[in-house]
Amino acid sequence: MIRSAILALFGLVVSNAAFASCTSFEFDGADFSACEVDVPAADLRLWLRNEEGEVFGSFTRLNSSLPDGQSIAFAMNAGMFHDDRRPVGLYIEDGAQEMRVVTSEGPGNFGLLPNGVLCVNDDRAQVIESRNYASALPECRFATQSGPMLVIDGELHPRFLEDSSSLNFRNGVGVDETGTRLVAVISDQAVNFHHFARVFRDHFDLPNALFLDGRVSRLYAPELGRSDFGFPIGPILGVVVDEDALGG
Repeated sequence: MIRSAILALFGLVVSNAAFASCTSFEFDGADFSACEVDVPAADLRLWLRNEEGEVFGSFTRLNSSLPDGQSIAFAMNAGMFHDDRRPVGLYIEDGAQEMRVVTSEGPGNFGLLPNGVLCVNDDRAQVIESRNYASALPECRFATQSGPMLVIDGELHPRFLEDSSSLNFRNGVGVDETGTRLVAVISDQAVNFHHFARVFRDHFDLPNALFLDGRVSRLYAPELGRSDFGFPIGPILGVVVDEDALGG
């Protein structure tokens, strides 16, 4: 899209970190990138399909679908999906539920309980353990389920091993105690779950965090000159901004 090309050409970024601020950093010998979101100030959303019911599948298609005058400040793949890119677990978009919450143990990372739900409303976000979500059914404008949980009330998932040789690129999301600060993180090299979880707990001081995915992990962050591509993805988490809020 012409608008997106112009933004990339002139290197425009979100001004004064008013909505989402993205950085790259090192933690315990590995490289990561993260975007921090001021939840009450930001237009934080989840997307899966366009108005015709087609899965977006990429940041480019999502950005191109926005009304004139709006752009994506940052975006990240937001949960596991089937081959047809339907969400594996709970998915709610703008109040409409497409997939129910799954609370049973199962194969793969998703079924490595406890797993969790990212629940987003206009002024607050939460990472909630899935069975707690199912018992309380909190109101969420947007929600996506994935697993495993990375950090649970300040503790790492009990199945994570510090010396695990299971290395992969990974992405996830964490929320502070107030629900007003959300941090989305992607590893820029392969790391194990223990290492990745400690980024949220020890580097960002977040009490709850949720793994989103591994080998398909992608980040769109114009502030970092980054727009990852590859196989089509399912749900997408991101922040929309009006272009007149952007500056060089």
